[in-house]
Amino acid sequence: MSQLENIQAEYEKFPEAFESVIISTVSAQAIPNASYAPFVMDDSKNIYIYVSGLSTHTKNIYANPHVSVLFIEDEAKSNLIFARRRLSFDCTATLIERETDKWNQIVEQFQGRFGEIVEVLRGLSDFRIFQLTPSEGRFVVGFGAAYQISGDNLHQLVQITGDGDKKQG
Repeated sequence: MSQLENIQAEYEKFPEAFESVIISTVSAQAIPNASYAPFVMDDSKNIYIYVSGLSTHTKNIYANPHVSVLFIEDEAKSNLIFARRRLSFDCTATLIERETDKWNQIVEQFQGRFGEIVEVLRGLSDFRIFQLTPSEGRFVVGFGAAYQISGDNLHQLVQITGDGDKKQG
């Protein structure tokens, strides 16, 4: 397997190591907010978050559907704090309407992954499910090892070279 194939395989599995994702939102007044949410992901790399309508990030998503997400290697597992492995996506958030077939399917995935707490959340009317659809992203595996991810094909990494060019993988 080539180095790029190894990194491609690592990219495909990287989000599986996490139960939550860091989310960055912006309010109607352009004030940024960083938070996190438990998530499930589908095969198309759509990320689903199940969040309280009372939270700042949910209010921000209603005001501005552009969301950035970050999966980042645990500091304790990183060999070099300046080069932690990380995956980020620029996304657009869409509300999944309650009690639709899709909403029920996503809630079942949350319940399978996180257990009984989801049954409690299901009964709370302020909780919402948003689909975060990536338009592009970046996977960084170390110094000089960054890969662009395009919305055309979220499964294809393109290496970013030092001179600003991109090499197709």
